[in-house]
Amino acid sequence: MVTIIDYHTGNLGSIQNILKRIGVESIITSEKEKIASAEKLILPGVGSFDTGMENLLQLDIISLLNKKVLEEKTPVLGICLGMQLLSEGSQEGTLPGLGWIKGNTKRFDLNNTSEYKIPHMGWNFINPVRASNLLNEMDAAARFYFVHSYFLNPIDKSDILATTTYEIEFTSAVGKGNILGVQFHPEKSHKFGMKLLKNFIDYY
Repeated sequence: MVTIIDYHTGNLGSIQNILKRIGVESIITSEKEKIASAEKLILPGVGSFDTGMENLLQLDIISLLNKKVLEEKTPVLGICLGMQLLSEGSQEGTLPGLGWIKGNTKRFDLNNTSEYKIPHMGWNFINPVRASNLLNEMDAAARFYFVHSYFLNPIDKSDILATTTYEIEFTSAVGKGNILGVQFHPEKSHKFGMKLLKNFIDYY
């Protein structure tokens, strides 16, 4: 059973639907009892960094998430804003992040040419930089759907699983043990997104 954390941001129904398509049962919840019994966690999210952290604080589930992820080593996948919240903080806001991945979330600093606009929106490729089960069997044709103006910049470069180029090279997937994150939206990425989510289910 996969538990999708409902903290009032994110494309929850779409994530649940794509999990159903690959034969995976899931629940959407913010109830502490259900989160406490989760076998795997997905932290989705769209919107601003501080709003996401404020919502987690108001639900009073951060200490529970820390216990699940840091102590019990429950696999967690952060998606888009959910990946950014794994960091220690963001240029977008003032609140501290979860801090599970050391580093901060940065805004794109582009030349603002006609070719590259913020937000980075649409299909793009990923470049795996080290072997990982999350990206198992992902070839050079694998592409994913992005919508974001910020990205996580890990301090420890060994936490980077993949990068993507949008004028600059940025981190598009991270992994540190049971803690995983992707900047793109697998629930909008068709067969490649389904493969990535299946890897998360099968290998973690």
